[in-house]
Amino acid sequence: MKLDGIDHKILKLLQKDSNRTVKSMSEILGTSTTPVFERIKKLEKENYIDKYVAVLNHNKVGVKQMVFIGITLQGHTRSYLEKFVKQINDFPEVVECHRISGNFDYLLKLMVEDVEAYEKFIMTKLTLLPYLGNVQSFITLSTGKQTNELDLSHLLNQ
Repeated sequence: MKLDGIDHKILKLLQKDSNRTVKSMSEILGTSTTPVFERIKKLEKENYIDKYVAVLNHNKVGVKQMVFIGITLQGHTRSYLEKFVKQINDFPEVVECHRISGNFDYLLKLMVEDVEAYEKFIMTKLTLLPYLGNVQSFITLSTGKQTNELDLSHLLNQ
C-alpha cells in the first residue's frame, strides 16, 4: 500500500488526537465520512496504525520522575541479550528499552514517582540482575520536547 496525501493527513490528525471522530476528520479533509472511515480501516489493516492509546498526564497520576539508564552487559551472547530483555519487560517502571550502539548495550527509559522510587528500583530490581556490567543513570531535570508524533511530510515528496 502506497500512502497518498489524504492518508498522510489522516495519520497526522490521528496522531494529534486519536479520539477524533471520522465526521470531524471528513470535514477537515473536505470529503464525506465513508471514504475517511474506509481509509482508516485500511491503514489499520496494513499496520500503519499499531494501536490507539491515551497519553496520561504524568504529574496528575503521580509519576513525576523520568530517568534514562545506560546499561552494559557482561556478555553479549544471544542468551544474555534475550534474558535481559525478558527480565526488563517484567519491570513496570521501564517504559522503553532500546538496544543501541555506542558506549552502552541498552538504553532504558523509566517513569517513577520520585528519586526515592528510582533508588528503590535500582536496589531491589535492576542490580539483582546477574549479568549487568556498567550502569549509568541520567535523571531528567526538565523536558524540552516530548512527542509520539512522526513527521510524515518528507514522505510526500518521494
